[in-house]
Amino acid sequence: MSDDSCNIINKNGYGFDPSYGYSLEQLLNVGSPKPPKDFLAFWQQRYQQALRIAPLPKITFISTDKSGWQIFHISYTSTDQRRIRCWLMLPTHGVVKRGFVIGHGYGGRTAPDFHLPFQDAALLFPCFRGLGLSHEADISPDPFWHVRHHIEDADQYVLGGCVEDLWLATSTLLNLFPYLSGHLGYLGISFAGGIGALALAVEQRIARAHFNVPTFGNQPLRLRLPSQGSASSVQQYYCGHKKQTLKVLRYYDAATAAQHITLPVHCACATFDPCVAPPGQFAIYNALPGEKQLFVLEAGHYNYPNQAQQQDQLINELAAFFAPLAK
Repeated sequence: MSDDSCNIINKNGYGFDPSYGYSLEQLLNVGSPKPPKDFLAFWQQRYQQALRIAPLPKITFISTDKSGWQIFHISYTSTDQRRIRCWLMLPTHGVVKRGFVIGHGYGGRTAPDFHLPFQDAALLFPCFRGLGLSHEADISPDPFWHVRHHIEDADQYVLGGCVEDLWLATSTLLNLFPYLSGHLGYLGISFAGGIGALALAVEQRIARAHFNVPTFGNQPLRLRLPSQGSASSVQQYYCGHKKQTLKVLRYYDAATAAQHITLPVHCACATFDPCVAPPGQFAIYNALPGEKQLFVLEAGHYNYPNQAQQQDQLINELAAFFAPLAK
């Protein structure tokens, strides 16, 4: 999964502590903010509207990869008549037993991921509106500005559109492979982890999910913790528009959303992260009320000596966690 890395490897160059002084025990006790009373109704209404849209996928074959994948370009219709562009990977041999929607970080996506342990699956890699292949003239592809797009209006905020893009990605997979109903998973890293939590608060067609260093958790706390990347942009905007920004972000709190997720979720949360503050990541995990698993990363959005080993361990966990989808 593509990460929205800050491309910073000097641990001493932040001007703040990316662990924020939290121990693991303290991180596991971070709570969620008080939600707006109509939080669930807000998302349910949007979800029902999204379900009424025919995605009308268009597919173009690209190539057959040496590692055993057929690769396609695909586009589908999302809300606001946006065309969302993606990659679709199908195994060259064997039966497709399950499907995955795989999101990306705020760094966007330039190619599909080939390292995932799902050789019997249809893998859909959508680029959320305004980012990567799904560039739009009216939405900046720069994370600094993208994350602010219509942030003054809960109904128009770009993150809501991205959530709808995820719902329509699910519709697209089921349009192409209707027999995979009940056998779909979701994987989202950083930006896509937070978007995934918001989407799955009401989405019933995904059976299992993985969030990797997910963002947008506990927004009031997130606004107070110094960060780099898109979080810093929101913090700067918030300084001049506090009341309205907080009013909108209450509907876009991934920890609040996580309280409504009923499917099994695997989370990889970091104890050190300069771009997505760990307390916000753990707030999402802590809020999950049902079956859940936690993989503790030494760091997120940061290169560290044990990174490759931890990634291998994580891939093995994900292979086991998502195995039930193939049954």
